[in-house]
Formats: sequence, C-alpha cells, structure tokens
Amino acid sequence: MSEDVQTFYGRWARLYDLLARRTPGIAALRRRAAAACRLDPGDTVVEMGCGTGANLPYLREAVGPEGTVIGVDVTRPALDRARDLTAGYDEVHVVRGDATRPPVDAGDADAVLAAFVAGMLPDPAGAVDDWCDLVAPGGRVVLLNAASSRRPYAPLVNAVFHAVVVLSTPPTTKLRYERDPRRLLDERIATAHGRLRERAAAVADETRVFGTVRLTGGRIE
Repeated sequence: MSEDVQTFYGRWARLYDLLARRTPGIAALRRRAAAACRLDPGDTVVEMGCGTGANLPYLREAVGPEGTVIGVDVTRPALDRARDLTAGYDEVHVVRGDATRPPVDAGDADAVLAAFVAGMLPDPAGAVDDWCDLVAPGGRVVLLNAASSRRPYAPLVNAVFHAVVVLSTPPTTKLRYERDPRRLLDERIATAHGRLRERAAAVADETRVFGTVRLTGGRIE
C-alpha cells in the first residue's frame, strides 16, 4: 500500500472506526464473519487488514482467553486505535504489516479473516493464495467484502454504493478516475472470492445488505 493511501486511511481512522462500529447492522455482519471462521477455544486466528480493530472482540470471544488473535494492518493510526481498544486483552496482538506479506508463518493459524480488504489489493487472487497457505490443514479462510448488488432493485442501491466507493477511494478529490472505482472494486472482489472457492474443499457463500455484502468461507485442506 502506497504512502499516500496509508496517509489517507490514517487521517480518517477515527471516522472509519465510528462507521465500522456504529453503522446499523454492521455488528451483526462482523459477528457472522467471526462465526464463519468456525473457531474453537484455544485456536489462533489472524485478521488481515484489521484496521481499527472492530472485528477483534468477536474473534477473541470465539477463541477464548486460551486462544490467540492477531490483527495485521499497515496503517499506523488505525493500529494505534486498535491497540487502545484491545489493551485489556492479553490474547489479542496487533502488529503492523502488509496483508499481502503477513508476518505470520505458514501453518500457524487455524483461521484467517479478511474483511473489506480484498478490494484494495492489486493482486487479490495472490493474496488469497497466501492466506490459504497460512492456515493449518482443515483451517478456514473467510472473506467479507462489499460489491455492487445484482438484485432486481440494484440500480438504486448501486448508485448509493458508487458514491460510497468514490468517497472512500484515495484521494477522493478527483473528478475523474482512469478506471471506475466501483468496477475495479467489483472485479477485485469477484477475483478474490472466486479464488477462495477454487482453493477450498468446502465453501459457504452468503449475500447480505441488499446484495452489496459478500461473505465467503472455505475449509482449506
């Protein structure tokens, strides 16, 4: 991730944290993503692109005090926020690192969660391959992402979604983009979820929030 992008997300870390925790329905989505990881007490789970740590309490709840939760993100202000919010949890560790080059050894994790991350990556399929390689045999990889709706009422929903994507795409001051940010996001999300379906032995797919949220979880052999 470029320095400009890191600066952008760092500048808006507090606002993103508020939206990540207070948007109506978002807590249920995050709890569902944690449940899709199929964690047991004592497991180790890694969240790629943990941001300000909105998912970490749900993962901690699943693995219990004897488990381990590792949050990885490249944006320092977001990580500072995540550390503050999880400071009382000895089993939660927040580290600075790139989700495409995670500071975790292969086979060390029972599950990997990547929420709203794949759309930012230039090679989402390669990132999914790396995440699949991190989990031990029988472990799970779960992707949670937003993309354009395919429902019958999609035009209205997608008009709102397009505005949200543009406002959250650095630097947000452009009137024209070389590529439509929403189309690029849709392509990356489709690529990431498609690769997970290819790599996983068992796959569960869900679509929520008027068709704009995709949740895919798979068991890796």
